[in-house]
Parts: sequence; structure tokens; C-alpha cells
Amino acid sequence: MNDLIFVVEDETDIADLISLHLKNAGFSVETFLNLNDFHLRLEQKLPRAILLDLMLPDGDGMEACKELKRNERTHSVPVVMVTARSDEIDRVLGLEIGADDYIAKPFSVRELTIRVKNLIKRSYPSDEPVGKEAFSLTEHIQIDPHRHMVLVDGRDRELTATEFNILLYMSRHRGWVFTREQILDHLWGDEKAVLERTVDVHVKHIREKIEPYGDLIKNIRGVGYKLDL
Repeated sequence: MNDLIFVVEDETDIADLISLHLKNAGFSVETFLNLNDFHLRLEQKLPRAILLDLMLPDGDGMEACKELKRNERTHSVPVVMVTARSDEIDRVLGLEIGADDYIAKPFSVRELTIRVKNLIKRSYPSDEPVGKEAFSLTEHIQIDPHRHMVLVDGRDRELTATEFNILLYMSRHRGWVFTREQILDHLWGDEKAVLERTVDVHVKHIREKIEPYGDLIKNIRGVGYKLDL
């Protein structure tokens, strides 16, 4: 595997524990105890994913995540927030600013490892050509699964990995109504440990990013969502 993971965590014991288990799972890992060292290394090398603590000695992980998602070079790198802030409002806020997943401390290292594996899998499509061809969702929206691109009127709208996969999933089952639970099952499978509210946040972002065509995604009251073309 050897996918490179950056772990930004100021508690050495936790950083070492995460690193050990990710390495045992086949990942390459670099750990950083502060944002300054992380940013310096990021200028040299892009990882396949970033595990980011929110409370760091030299800055706020939330602000760091915002910067990563605003930066053209790093916006597509998936970010997992790992933090002691476990309240629902914190999780939703993290997703609102572009995080791809959120794991609250204390956590199961097995769950964390599986979540990272699944995130890598859905963030970087395989090289298999089957089902990866670009296609037009409408005359205004094109989806390229191989390059993870969504073009709206010819412009790349820069969806996160999770947003892209939700839109791709719905586009391949046009007209179907999906419950939030079904969408979570598709993204995380049996290892999901996230709030159904997560889906609402991601769908909101998708709608905003494919404007002026965001209303193609319909909210079916009491059920979930469907892509209505």
C-alpha cells in the first residue's frame, strides 16, 4: 500500500499509537507535533490523507483545515479531524468547513485504521477503466470519475472526496430515493460511526458547489434525497 499519511497530533503517546497502527496496516506515516512543522513538510510533499487534531499548541486545527481546503494545491487531500471535541455541533462544524471525516477521542485504533482505509479508497479511484468513464449528468454538468472532477458549465467545482462520491453514487442511480442511512452505508459500510446529520451537511455543500443547478438534488421529506433530472 505505502500511501503516505500525515498525522498532526501534539500528544506524543497518541501520535505514536496512531502511527504504529497505520504502519501495521501498510501505510507510510509522518507525525507532527505542531502546525508549523506540518506546513513546512506540506510544502515539500503532499500526503494521501491528513489526520488533524483540532487543539494544537501553535494554532487551531479548524482554521488549518479551512486553509487546506482553500488552497488549490491541497484542497483535494482528504482530511480526518481527530479531536476530544465530541459534541455534535463540533462534528457538524468540522464537516461544514470541509473535513472529510471526524473521529472523536477516545477512539478505537481499529476503527480509525478502517476509516482511513475507506477514506483513501473513496478519495482515489482505482486505475480500473470499468465504470470510470466521464459522462454528462446534464448538458451543464459533467462528471469524470477517473479524475474526480465535476465540471459545471465547463468549470471544475472542486468537491471534496466525500461530496464527489455522494454525487457520483446518486448520479449512477438517477431518480432513486436514498435514505441518509443508505448513503452512509455506501460511504462507510459496516464501520460507519458518524451522524446522519453528516449527509445533510455534505448534500448542502454539493448543492452550493453545483449552483445554479443545486435544486437537482431534491429533499424527500421524511425519507432522504434523490437526484431529479
